Amino acid sequence: MENKSFGFSSELTLDPFVIPPGGKYPIFFLGIAIYFFGISCNLTLLTLIMLRRNLHKPMYFILFSLPLNDLIGITAMLPKVLSDIVTETHTVHYPLCVLQAFLLHMYGGGILFILAAMSVDRYVAICMPLRYTSVMTPRVVICIISLVWGLDFVLIVSLFSLQTRLPRCKSVIMNVFCDNPSLLKLTCGNTAVNNIIGLFNTAVMQAVSVSIQAFSYVKILITCVVTRKSEAKTKAVNTCIAQLVILIVFEVVGTFTILSHRFKNVSADLQKIMGMLIFLVPPLLNPIVYGLYTSEIRTTLLRVLKNRVSF
Repeated sequence: MENKSFGFSSELTLDPFVIPPGGKYPIFFLGIAIYFFGISCNLTLLTLIMLRRNLHKPMYFILFSLPLNDLIGITAMLPKVLSDIVTETHTVHYPLCVLQAFLLHMYGGGILFILAAMSVDRYVAICMPLRYTSVMTPRVVICIISLVWGLDFVLIVSLFSLQTRLPRCKSVIMNVFCDNPSLLKLTCGNTAVNNIIGLFNTAVMQAVSVSIQAFSYVKILITCVVTRKSEAKTKAVNTCIAQLVILIVFEVVGTFTILSHRFKNVSADLQKIMGMLIFLVPPLLNPIVYGLYTSEIRTTLLRVLKNRVSF
């Protein structure tokens, strides 16, 4: 069969879900409810950090990146999937497909780097409380946030830029959304370099994030054991447990997603759903987890709601 070359602006076909008759609109409205719930929770957290002066602290300035990243992840993926379900079009132009894939990969790397940065802040706050204000200066916080987004951007750009050297001879994305592996399967050249760089980038993200968090939390644990102040221990638990829960949720969902593609007896639709979960579960749970385990955010939100009710 002769290969056909496709232009930059050509249209791609997505592999849709197999939806039973009458199931299209219930699935669509359920997806819309999930999307707006996630958007509302993350926008609430962003708004609180921006408008409430008691949250204008290094910890919350770094935390600000987390709901922002979650908004990128859920918005880049879910609206397009829901639109395809209700309109039954299942097509996307190549540039938009690349943009969606780029944003989704930025989201995945972003959450790892953001959690690492937040663990460093907690390490300084709990292990060096007297030096916290002198260490976590506005300049340092800006550098940390810039490093998080900058490193993420560079790694993802390096991954996607490699695709420009390969000819594209297929037009069917075997998924309901676009990602780098799906785009790579459209090419008809040697993808060995792309695969190596992809694995390298993934390893760097995981190694940097996990090693920084492991160091920070081990140091925090040692400080909790050594200190006799129960208040310090309580503070450590309350500020760190949310970050650990978020990391565990992300890693567990990511592991299940990877495993679902390794077993041949897993249905194609289930693989697609598992692939979507990593862009749905963290954005839905992260603001709730932080609202439950971070007393200052919880208290601030309750105060705002109480003031609104009183009016």
